Amino acid sequence: MNILVKNLSSGISIVQINDPKTYNSLSFKNLNYLIKVLKKLDQDKKTKVIIIEGAGKGFSAGHNLKEVKSLKVRNKYQKLFNLCSKLMLQIVEGNKPVIAKVHGAAYAAGCQLVASCDLAYSTKDALFATPGVNIGLFCSTPMVAVSRKINKKPMMKMLLTGDPIKANFAKEIGLINDCFSKSKLNNEVLKIAKKIASKSNLTIKIGKRTFYKQLEMPLRKAYAHTSKMMTVNMMALDAKEGISAFLEKRKPKWKNR
Repeated sequence: MNILVKNLSSGISIVQINDPKTYNSLSFKNLNYLIKVLKKLDQDKKTKVIIIEGAGKGFSAGHNLKEVKSLKVRNKYQKLFNLCSKLMLQIVEGNKPVIAKVHGAAYAAGCQLVASCDLAYSTKDALFATPGVNIGLFCSTPMVAVSRKINKKPMMKMLLTGDPIKANFAKEIGLINDCFSKSKLNNEVLKIAKKIASKSNLTIKIGKRTFYKQLEMPLRKAYAHTSKMMTVNMMALDAKEGISAFLEKRKPKWKNR
């Protein structure tokens, strides 16, 4: 299997792209598997948080260029890029928080995958790039995700030069949350995943959906929408329990876990 899933007792599911021979490429096969696995985990009540990682030397080098070269016709290219977009939308529109755990390189669609995740952490020596310009193929779909996480000037430099950026700069511009030594990365990612998993599942679901939806709205519409969603959230049992627990100075007992 090119996509492996490990379910931890804490409500964390680890999805590993296990195709090191192609540097965990986002081929047709791997994209289909990833979409299928993420949809399944999104409906799994035991799964609270999803972590995506890569096997072998790095996270993902993006599309399999040998496969891309073999496609040759317009409709096959369109199918591949549409499928990749479908994966990114599944991550953003899904109910569960998704964390990218990155080592080695995250290039092109691999960088897009990192940017699409809700949170991202890497090793200190990890590299990120949108290098399509180097082979005459501008990283147009990857830039959709990446440009929504970082500012225009660093984005355009990545796109126009194709040069990779280091983890500390990726953190500085907001592409990743933080970077750690190789020995610490796994524990640090699990630590944040466990903290998120301890929260109300329903609250996280409402909050994630509302976050991305309001980003695309004008200010007044964003306030109207979030006020509505705060009200929906407030009517849920978990909000009532959370407020009561806070006032009574005890740990909340979530109904939606």
